[in-house]
Amino acid sequence: MSLKHSYTLLAPLYDLIVNGPTAGMRHNSLRRLAEATDQNILVSGIGTGLDIPALPAGPVYTGVDLTPAMLRRAQRRVGQRNDIRLHCGDVMRLPYANEQFDIILMHLILAVVPEPERALHEAARVVRPGGRILILDKFLRHDERAPLRRALNSVIRHIATRTDVVLEPLLAECPQLQLVEEIRLAPGGWFHQLELRKTD
Repeated sequence: MSLKHSYTLLAPLYDLIVNGPTAGMRHNSLRRLAEATDQNILVSGIGTGLDIPALPAGPVYTGVDLTPAMLRRAQRRVGQRNDIRLHCGDVMRLPYANEQFDIILMHLILAVVPEPERALHEAARVVRPGGRILILDKFLRHDERAPLRRALNSVIRHIATRTDVVLEPLLAECPQLQLVEEIRLAPGGWFHQLELRKTD
C-alpha cells in the first residue's frame, strides 16, 4: 500500500490516534519558533494541521503534504489566517527552489516516509545557509537493540509509520547539517527533539 493511499484511509482517524499522545511534545517543540518573527517557515509533512493552532503569528508558513485528504483537514484549521499557505507535494521531492526557507519544521514525518534520508536531504536543500531544521520524531540509536520495535516495523511500515529509523546514519547522510541540540523524550527516550543548522 502506498503512503498516499494509506494516509488517505487514515485521515479521518489521524487526529484521534496522534493528537493525544503527541500534543505536549509538539507544543513544546513549537516554542522554538517564538523568536522567528518575519521568517519564512516550511512545515514539511503538515498532515491534518494539528500544529496549526500553535504556530505563532509573525512568520510566513508554507505547509506541504502528500495527501489531499490530510490537507483538506489542515485547511479547516487554517481558517481565516492569511500567514499559512498549503501545497500538495512530496517531502522527498519538495516543489521549492534551493535555499528558500529560514526554518524547516519536521514533526512526525521522517519516521513515516519510506526514505527518511531523502526527506532530510530535501529539507537541507531548501533551507538557507545558517537556517534551522527543527525535528520531532521517534528514532532508535545505533546501539539500541529494541527487538519489538524492529520486528513491528515489518508490518506497520506499510500502514502508517516506521519504527526502525536509526538516527546516527540519517544525520551522517547530511554532513552539511550540524546537530545543535538533541533532547530525548518520554516514553523511554524513543522520541527525539532535534535542532539542526545548515553550515554551508
